[in-house]
Amino acid sequence: MNIKLIARYIGIALLFNAMFMFISLGVSVADGFDSSFSPLLLSALVTAMVGCFPLIFVRGKDDINLREGFAITIFSWILSCLFGMLPYVLWGGEFSLSNAWFESVSGYTTTGATILNDVEALPKGLLFWRSSTHFIGGMGVMVFMLLVLPSMSMFRMRISKIEISSISKNNYRYRSKETVRVIAITYVGITVITTVALFLSGMSLFDSVNHAMSIVSTGGFSTKNLSIMHYDSLAIEIVCIVTMYVSTLHFGMVYAFFVKRSTALLRSPVFKYFVAFCLIMSVLIGLDLKVNGQADTYAEAMRLAFFQFSSIISSTGFATADTSVWPLLSIFLLLFAMYHGGCSGSTCGGIKADRMWIFYKVLKNNIFKQLHPNAVIPVKVGDVSIDPSVTRSAVLYIVAFTLIFVVGAMLVGITGPTFEESVSASMTALGNVGPGFGSCGSLGNFSQFTPFAKFVMSVEMLLGRLEIYTLLMLFFIFKKV
Repeated sequence: MNIKLIARYIGIALLFNAMFMFISLGVSVADGFDSSFSPLLLSALVTAMVGCFPLIFVRGKDDINLREGFAITIFSWILSCLFGMLPYVLWGGEFSLSNAWFESVSGYTTTGATILNDVEALPKGLLFWRSSTHFIGGMGVMVFMLLVLPSMSMFRMRISKIEISSISKNNYRYRSKETVRVIAITYVGITVITTVALFLSGMSLFDSVNHAMSIVSTGGFSTKNLSIMHYDSLAIEIVCIVTMYVSTLHFGMVYAFFVKRSTALLRSPVFKYFVAFCLIMSVLIGLDLKVNGQADTYAEAMRLAFFQFSSIISSTGFATADTSVWPLLSIFLLLFAMYHGGCSGSTCGGIKADRMWIFYKVLKNNIFKQLHPNAVIPVKVGDVSIDPSVTRSAVLYIVAFTLIFVVGAMLVGITGPTFEESVSASMTALGNVGPGFGSCGSLGNFSQFTPFAKFVMSVEMLLGRLEIYTLLMLFFIFKKV
């Protein structure tokens, strides 16, 4: 294990964080040198110096092994979160050490859960930094690195294999360098289009940029205490719904659809299943809201249901209503949406529709084999046969995800929250969604949880964002076989 080489590439990742800190510093300057200027300046300088140090003394090389690749990825994420909390700690206010760590991890993992009681008390420079952590974490710390590093084939291949979800790789018909470029173009394209659409719908330019970065990363940090509810605008809600759903789809297939005019996305059975699932669940929630008196008309009920479901299934976590007071059926369906998540190859959290579809096919095949024991039935997604190792990995991921959720809920629960708060907090953290139910609901926050509970949830956030296996590699990469 070449520790110096690992340190060099982690340093490059930290420099990307420093770059966004300097951009946030520019926002602070434009806002008249607001109170975030000094915290951002000091944080940017410290992060840049630490990032530069290994670059000066360690020569880069292409030849890295798989263990080194995992070490670079894991520690780049963890150290990004650590250095990302510096602006919060130095600014003060509600940011104790545990709160700053929680907010930083929530930002980078695109969870969007916050400890802030008053978001609007933050200066613009710090608000922009919060949104920047979403933007960095949504694309992926390592993907930013791969964008500008020279075309070093072995390094690119190893890191892209780790950073890009295994379940989504089959839909990327590109080399590693081209895959990174496709992700970047799609990611930035959605951000720009969303910014323009929100601005034309009535948001200020600053709010439009911040909310666009939250949407494309499916993060959920807002510049307003009441989130999207603050604007009370149907036009803004429609823009959010459309762009949140686009951000839940496989970026490679979205790129192919809009740039190459490919219809592969529309023909995908996973896409068809996902669209049908979202429509049915949204309508059920809307009907439940109307029947139980949460809305005066069916139009209002459907407006609330479609926005809130799209926000949860995409793991964005924006709010136009307090879902904690909704009927039990609606709460249950939203909890399942947290568990389910969007599609692989996107920035959303949860188990992912692809794995759910594979699980359904495996279950169906096993039931059929009970009737025909000698039959050999391959698992197929459309016309493509799925390798048995991928199906095993998908099923094991669902089991691991469920187990971690249950353990997380128990650990959070022993610190004092209600059952509803413990379960939803664990699910929303692991699914990288943001809001839970009860005091941590869509119009609440996580300030009331103990430092231990916040640490448990921050670990769940990292596990969810790195899709469990990558972070668990931390316990094996230094172990000699």
